[in-house]
Amino acid sequence: MSGGGTGGHIYPAISIANELKLRYPNAEFLFVGASDKMEMEKVPDAGYQIKGLWISGIQRKLTLKNVSFPFKLISSLIKSRKIISHFQPDVAIGTGGFASGPLLHVAMSKGVPSLIQEQNSFPGITNKILSKKADVICVAYDGLERFFPKQKIIKTGNPVRQDILHVEEKLGQAKAHFKLNDNTLTLLVLGGSLGAKRINELIESKLEFFQTQNVQVIWQCGKLYYEEYQKYDAMKHVQIHAFLNQMDMAYAAADIIISRAGAGSVSELCIVGKPTIFIPSPNVSEDHQTKNANAIADNGGAVLIKESDLDIDFENKFSQIVHSKEKQNELSENIKKLALVNATKDIVDEIEKLLNT
Repeated sequence: MSGGGTGGHIYPAISIANELKLRYPNAEFLFVGASDKMEMEKVPDAGYQIKGLWISGIQRKLTLKNVSFPFKLISSLIKSRKIISHFQPDVAIGTGGFASGPLLHVAMSKGVPSLIQEQNSFPGITNKILSKKADVICVAYDGLERFFPKQKIIKTGNPVRQDILHVEEKLGQAKAHFKLNDNTLTLLVLGGSLGAKRINELIESKLEFFQTQNVQVIWQCGKLYYEEYQKYDAMKHVQIHAFLNQMDMAYAAADIIISRAGAGSVSELCIVGKPTIFIPSPNVSEDHQTKNANAIADNGGAVLIKESDLDIDFENKFSQIVHSKEKQNELSENIKKLALVNATKDIVDEIEKLLNT
């Protein structure tokens, strides 16, 4: 299994591995990632072995970083060939990110049955290249035949953590976990594991506004920003977290959620079904977070605010949600309609078909 660079590629791979392990308890798993990225920590934490490649993405602008790319690619292809020859996999699974490119390319060239999983509504360059030789392509959005061979596409949705499937049953436990006020609306702010600079700046500037709206805040600011913002933990209506390890508790506690629009987050939020404001990052390839968020907002399932419009629109749009139970219910019901709750099982069903043929 290979995929990484961000949690959006790592966690789907782990979810797929967990479901495979349930069906095949004696199976052997080997993950392959980029040697200096977060998968080298997160995958072992999940109980799986991982090997690292000396690889990074190619920059889309002229930069000295691209000078080393050919050497990294050659090194990674050579190491991937050794890994495949030694491990002898029955199937190879790629979940995106540059680390999966060399590994899946070598596996395909050796005739290993292969499946790639694309999380976004606009695919990354690695999966675009791999799709030409992959046997099956599992996607989460309609319209991906613009990029992939139509006959290979299966719409499954994105794998999500199984513990978030029934968060509505955990409300009391979640409120106790975070020591929340029962009579106050709870806002959950998510900017990803590392954090989101612009979202953090927004929340910092609106802390008094939230207090006037009778809103308490669970704020995941990211480990890069924790030292800067932890001082606000002293405010009665604010909790600062570098990282939230129990996302099921965080989702259960929330009445409203502010989030980036990475594919994994969008898929989870559809299942959680809480009123959501997406603030997509404009700094990702092909602006795919905006496309992900639009796929939900265009169906009335969320409010989308671009970073450039936050100063003008945020307070007004946030207040509309806070003060209208009807609006909250409408957003909640519409986003739930877009959930694909059986994604992990459906992807593993496709893997089983590959194994059987």
